[in-house]
Amino acid sequence: MALKNKSMYAILGILSLSPGTGYDIKKYCDTVLAGFWNENFGHIYPTLKKLLEDGLIDIVSVEKNARKVEYRITEKGKQEFDAWLLEETLLQPVRSEFMLKLLFSSSRPKESVIRMLNDYKEIHEKKLEQYLHMQRDLEKGIREITKERSRFIKAVLRKGIISCEGTILWCEETIKDI
Repeated sequence: MALKNKSMYAILGILSLSPGTGYDIKKYCDTVLAGFWNENFGHIYPTLKKLLEDGLIDIVSVEKNARKVEYRITEKGKQEFDAWLLEETLLQPVRSEFMLKLLFSSSRPKESVIRMLNDYKEIHEKKLEQYLHMQRDLEKGIREITKERSRFIKAVLRKGIISCEGTILWCEETIKDI
């Protein structure tokens, strides 16, 4: 079975909410999807081109000099996206450079390992603050979304919050144990 480009489904999902430009898609990835999905412009635009060629999206409007192209999902794109949503989700293999380094850190000075753990903890504290900020925005109703969609956004945010809190706690416990 050939590997599928999951980025295409992220883009189809975003465009299923509303039409948008490549910039709009990147902005959505950097805010709403930031905790679990990353896309860069170098991948977004080739994927948009492929989706367009495959008839999964089409162009809504083009501004001057083709600098701002707005895309929308087609009926065929909706069918492809819906079919993907029904597919079994396979567990993704974890590749953590941090955990690999920690595993082989027994010969490193204790202070160096603690610094590495504190840095990792700080990254997750910042990430946690981003999730909490997004949660506050959602609760304030800043984002114009349906009640049905908000349930799923809350679930994804909650997963991110719990994951960050767990990692922070684990870092603190590990620092004490070293």
